[in-house]
Amino acid sequence: MNRLFVVYKPAGIGSNLFLSKLKRKYGVKKAGFSGTLDPFAKGVLVIGFGSHTKLFRFLNKTPKIYRATLWLGAKSDSLDTEMIEEVNTVEPFKEDEILKAVESLQGELEYEPPIFSAKKIEGQRAYDLARAGKEVVLNKIHSTIYEMKLLHYCHPFVTFEATVSEGTYIRSLGLLIAKKLGLEAGSLSALERLCEGQFIYEDEKALDIKSSLFLEQNYYLGNQENINFGRVLALEDFKVQNEGTYFVDNGDNISIITIIDNSVRYELGKIEC
Repeated sequence: MNRLFVVYKPAGIGSNLFLSKLKRKYGVKKAGFSGTLDPFAKGVLVIGFGSHTKLFRFLNKTPKIYRATLWLGAKSDSLDTEMIEEVNTVEPFKEDEILKAVESLQGELEYEPPIFSAKKIEGQRAYDLARAGKEVVLNKIHSTIYEMKLLHYCHPFVTFEATVSEGTYIRSLGLLIAKKLGLEAGSLSALERLCEGQFIYEDEKALDIKSSLFLEQNYYLGNQENINFGRVLALEDFKVQNEGTYFVDNGDNISIITIIDNSVRYELGKIEC
């Protein structure tokens, strides 16, 4: 089965385990997902079955929107409720102080990712090293924070919505909000991904492949058998000859090609729609 669709992963289960359940539900063997959600988080997860797992890198998955609740004063190495060490009593803030702290993160941001993250250090995941009690030192990263909205403040909990670039760590944003308020600790008590770019949850319905691609369409004007059988393609047989990556609509399937250095190469030969 070739299929691309969006699921809603509940909290309390890892993305890999949830994918195993989906494979049993749909009776498929080859499947994958794009954009891991760890057990603590819930929300949108893009799933591919069969050959559609090859499409992930061509999808429009930015910006992402998350909804999170920050627990002010809660100290946790994982920056969520998984590893709470202590909870410090915090005096209430005025709502405009909370609003100012939340909105101050908008724009280009440089910050430290959480040590309990999927970033690799010499081939090992940071969270594996952290759980083993080893020292974890991560380089600062850059993210674009398109919008930060305060949704609700009921002390000591701050619920906000963040529209961000790919690879942003919402747990780190929570800690930064706490520090803007003069606090040393703050951890997320809830985290939900609402969308990945254009992809939202709609009852696991199959996505239209052509409209899901973040690629311009090109047109092959030569003998259609050439592209159907994966033969060498000539640049002059394409309507658009500028460098770039494109999809070509072959009717019941598509091909993805890249034009570079006055030549054409296949990224994906034939993918059923």
